[in-house]
Amino acid sequence: MIAELKKNAENKMQKSLEALKNDLLKVRTGRAHTGLLDHVQVDYYGSMVPVNQVANITLVDARTIGVQPWEKNMAQKVEKAIRDSDLGLNPASQGELIRVPMPALTEERRKEMIKVVKHEGEGAKVAIRNLRRDANTHLKDALKKGEIPEDDERKAQDDIQKLTDKFIVEVDKMLATKEAELMQV
Repeated sequence: MIAELKKNAENKMQKSLEALKNDLLKVRTGRAHTGLLDHVQVDYYGSMVPVNQVANITLVDARTIGVQPWEKNMAQKVEKAIRDSDLGLNPASQGELIRVPMPALTEERRKEMIKVVKHEGEGAKVAIRNLRRDANTHLKDALKKGEIPEDDERKAQDDIQKLTDKFIVEVDKMLATKEAELMQV
């Protein structure tokens, strides 16, 4: 039972880490990456679908994303969807290819982005700590019901704390990496 509880807590903490990683990918660093357009939705014959389902997304160079719709009539819709998204990008058509240049980040904008990154990281830490609390609550309930001895409960709580500390350190590493990425000019 204790092993299952620890494994469950570790899996959920890992999912929190993955969610943070995905959130950090959406924060622009001034460099182009194809994942930036993942959440942009385009109208495809009456239904909203992600851009990557109607177009091929590639990197033209370090600061430019290339979007090539599979159907010629989708080019204007894709361009409009990218322009209207909350990413602050200004795409330009070149025949069948839509070029999406990454605007350079100002110092002020970089600092705003770091605040956003820190906020995301704090959210992930809170989620991990909540998982620790839940696991400890389950352990205490099992102890009260007499399902596990007190020594095992105490050792399991220590193990869960070590697990929590490990994941918090991972979050801090991810945040430090992203901050360094943001401050690069």
